[in-house]
Parts: sequence; structure tokens; C-alpha cells
Amino acid sequence: MAFATVWNYCVPLAIITVACLVRTARCQAVQAENVTVLEGGTAQISCRLQNYDGSIVVIQNPRRQTLFFNGTRALKDDRFQMVLFTPRLVRITLTNVSVYDEGGYFCQLYTDATHHQVATLSVLVPPETPTVEVKQEAVEGGEVELTCVSPRSKPAATLRWIRNSREIPGVVSQQDNGKTFSVSSTIRIPVERKDNGAALSCEAFHPALGSGQKRIRHYRLDVYFAPTVRIVPPSGILREGDSLSLTCSVTGNPLPRNIQWSKINDTLPERAEISGPNLQISRLSQSHNGTYLCQAQNNYGRAADHYTLLVYDPGAVVETHSAVPYAVIGGVLALLVFTVICVLIVTIWCSVRQKGSYLTHEASGLDEHGEVQEAFLNGNDASQGKKEYLL
Repeated sequence: MAFATVWNYCVPLAIITVACLVRTARCQAVQAENVTVLEGGTAQISCRLQNYDGSIVVIQNPRRQTLFFNGTRALKDDRFQMVLFTPRLVRITLTNVSVYDEGGYFCQLYTDATHHQVATLSVLVPPETPTVEVKQEAVEGGEVELTCVSPRSKPAATLRWIRNSREIPGVVSQQDNGKTFSVSSTIRIPVERKDNGAALSCEAFHPALGSGQKRIRHYRLDVYFAPTVRIVPPSGILREGDSLSLTCSVTGNPLPRNIQWSKINDTLPERAEISGPNLQISRLSQSHNGTYLCQAQNNYGRAADHYTLLVYDPGAVVETHSAVPYAVIGGVLALLVFTVICVLIVTIWCSVRQKGSYLTHEASGLDEHGEVQEAFLNGNDASQGKKEYLL
């Protein structure tokens, strides 16, 4: 992994090694600077000189192998280059740095006595994007165990699980691989059907990534569950000659591949056509009446739904509708006849009663008239017997 940017973290200069020359009053000094760099980057190792008088300068690696002798290459490793050699500064570069290059680099100044100063090279290994491991399948009603793994970093990366912007605490383990560390974080969460497709993420933080930077692995839950089946029925009344189209809506994880259509206690009609979840029957007749069944199955269960077909005879439908007005008309006529009869009965009864009253008054008048005649014949005084009769 190559990085173009070099990260140098300078610490206070190391203790100055002083070589005092016996023959002169001057002292020579060498200073070395510590360096931190990302793996794959380029490190600059510098040795600063004071009062340099041309003495021999040697730079060695952590294994005390001489890299340069007074500016001349001593070790055949093309990754090391002498980029500067002056009376005040000696600088070499190391490209494509690895963790195995880590350690102390010696800046040695040979005078009457040998003195040296050490420049410590530290290598940071940022984590790659972590991976997510699933121990077992997530089944509806159970638990799922997820492990986020950062296999290599230096120092050890920090991992955390996130769901819906909230952290899920995990069990963290760390392993020392010598120069680097592997880190894992494991969580266990209950799952239901609604959790299928839920988004989680594992985030890795590390000093080498800079402030606020992180490596993220996104993961979607895959929850397995038994299928559900629902037949979508047609709308309206089906008559002879119509076409029937049924759709079997199926869910499940994994989604059932085979959907079975059947007719309860009978075989499917000859004109029935099945295309995946769809069942079609053309030119319906009453012989197609019955209950149709749709079934689906996966490794976690099975489900079914049914639809009852009732085909109507168009003639029967017309007769049924036409009978309704005639019944209404017949009822109205019967009511009118009944009303007329009632009126006639009342009229006759009233007429008979009035005639009886008239005859009664007429008989009373005849009796009075007879009395007048009898008085006249008997010679009674007319003034005494005078009466008015209203006939």
C-alpha cells in the first residue's frame, strides 16, 4: 500500500553527542530527529551536524548495517537514497516503508572517539475497510451473531457497530500479530421478519486516518422466514363466457420459486393456463365453479390461500332482475283493488242506513194523518183538534 504523503512527527531533539577534539578547542555535535510515517509512505531520516570539520559520518539501520559511509552507498537497497550531504545536514529517504523498517537509525560521527545519535522510525498501519462475518443464518424469531473484523492495524483499531444512528455495544477481542494487531467486535441481536434488509454498519477508527476519519463497512440483514400467500381476486360478477384472471401474491425469504395452483376435489379445467403466479381461464362456464388453491413453500415453511369461483347464468340474472318490477306492479294493483272494495262497502253501508231513517219518519206521518181524519169524522172541534203535521 503506497501513500504519497509523508507524516513526520518531530519530537524534541535527542541528546546531543559531542566529540571534543583534543587538538582544537572546537567540539563537533550530531543531532537526530525521530520520524513517524504511514506504511507504504516515504520516511526522511536527518542527521544535523554542528561544527563539522569533515570527519567521517556513517548512517546505519536498526540491524546496525551500514547504509551510507560519508555519502557513499554501502547497502544495496534501492529504497534508501542519499538526498543531502552538507556540513550542516545529512538526509536520506526510505520509500515504501513497512513495519519491518521500524526501529532506531544511527547517525554516527567518527572523531577520536565514536559517538552516535539514534533517529527512531515509527510506522503506522491504518486499518483497511473492516469485514463482517456471519456465524449462522438469521431466521425469524431467532438471533443473529455478527462479527466485525479489522485484520491488521498498528496500533490496534477501534471498532463500533451502528444501527439507526445508535451504537450497539459489542464484545471486543484483540490479537497481537507481532508488528500489527487484529481486532474484532461481535454483536448478537434478535431478528424478526420486519428486520429483513435492515441496515447496519461497522466503523473502524485509527490515529493514522486523521481526525474524524473512519473506515466503514455497510451490512444489510438477511432474515429468512416462511412464505405468505394471498390470492388477488377479480372485481365484479363473472358470467358465462367471461375470462377469469387470478394472481397469487407470495412473499418469503428466500422467495418460493415454485407456485402451485390446484382445484379442491377436482382437476384444473382444460382451458386453465398457469404462468408463474397467474392463473387464467377463458370462456367461463358453470362447470368451472369450485374452490381454487394457491400454495407456496420454501425451506422455512409453506402457506396457501383459496378462491371460490361462482359463475352466473346470464339468463337467470335477467329473469331475476325483470321479476322485481312485475312484483311491484302486482302489489300496487292489489292495493288499489282492495281500496276500491273498501270504498264500495262503506258507500253501500251509509246508503242503507240513510234509507231506513226516511222510512221511519214516513210511517210516523201516516199515523198522525189518520188521527186527523178520525177526529173530523167524529165531529170534534176543529180548533181543538187542529195540529200541524209536517209530512
